[in-house]
Amino acid sequence: MTTERPTVAFVAGEISGDILGGAIVAALKAQRPDIHCYGVAGPRMVAAGCEAIASIDALSVMGLAEVLRELPHLLRFRRELVQRLLRDRPDIVVGIDAPDFNLGLELRLRARGLRTVHVVSPTVWAWRAGRVKTIARAVERILCLFPFEPAWYAQHHVRAEYVGHPLADELDDSVSLEQARQQLALDTTGPLVTVMPGSRGGEIRYLAEPFARAAHWLHRRVPGIRFVTPVAKPALRAPIEAAIRAHAPDVPWRLIDGDSRTAMRAGDAVLLASGTATLECLLVGRPMVVAYRGSALTAFLMLTLGLLKTRYVSLPNLLCAEPVVPELLQDAARPAALGEQVLRLLQDPAARQHQLAQFADVRARLRRDAGRRAAEAILGVLSTPLQSTAAVAESGTR
Repeated sequence: MTTERPTVAFVAGEISGDILGGAIVAALKAQRPDIHCYGVAGPRMVAAGCEAIASIDALSVMGLAEVLRELPHLLRFRRELVQRLLRDRPDIVVGIDAPDFNLGLELRLRARGLRTVHVVSPTVWAWRAGRVKTIARAVERILCLFPFEPAWYAQHHVRAEYVGHPLADELDDSVSLEQARQQLALDTTGPLVTVMPGSRGGEIRYLAEPFARAAHWLHRRVPGIRFVTPVAKPALRAPIEAAIRAHAPDVPWRLIDGDSRTAMRAGDAVLLASGTATLECLLVGRPMVVAYRGSALTAFLMLTLGLLKTRYVSLPNLLCAEPVVPELLQDAARPAALGEQVLRLLQDPAARQHQLAQFADVRARLRRDAGRRAAEAILGVLSTPLQSTAAVAESGTR
């Protein structure tokens, strides 16, 4: 790598990208105090020493309708960013997450001779596998959060490196049920189930009712049982409250604003929607039941037509040595079926321990000091000669 002051341009998306980006920037500066980091950054990245030329909020758009509404702005922002980075010519451009935005950006920049690395693999191993062709042209290396991903990329001749997961560096199972309940001002005794029907309106629409009915089913069978739900954002509180009033009116239930991790830690078991929260639940060491419901069209495309390429949908079952988490999908996510699976975790210590033992193994494998390893990989790319980009230049033109 050059002895001159290296420059790294970052383009990070979402809060999770800022968390990982902050760790990477801090690790880069620890190894090369003279390094200059700048780009699309969040508060953690800025605090670590990254100069922000735009806020991470520019890429924090979720949901199809929201993306379509913001699409003209996003395309204009990407064009301006391409022009800025081509003018600056940083030593390397690092995209963190936001693959729909960043891979197109990286493709254009690499085609014009800039070095590119992408952090956080999109779920190409689960669906839309054809994206791997774009990844191969867009980046010199992709840094993966899960240990099974580099082998998948090797089959497609893409250089990938496992760096570990930043959440595993942050979360563990050291907080007890009692401590978590005290933090939430909950009674420390008696059975408690944490219910998490999702963090988006679509998830609440499909899962709030069956989850509320499952809670009612459990309330009739388990004396003294209570429920707690962390509400991800204020707009979701009303539909969750409506589902509880309609389908579990007499069930002791408390809604709290945010603080999902403490709510998970407070529960004897967790009933939740498939998504990143399942990984957090694994890392904090709480047994879980996972459900997913979507539109009939989504189910047909993913399950019947086979767009979903994995046998399981939850991250714990993809990461554990064997599938240990019950998954109830679409029509299988019936209230009684959900209740029965949760009841088993409440009443069968062996079933709980079987999950938790697997979770501990995964947590150990994911805890790799992801920020430091990603920084080392980025510096490693900078220390190697730049390969010819003639082929990607032609394929990456607008």
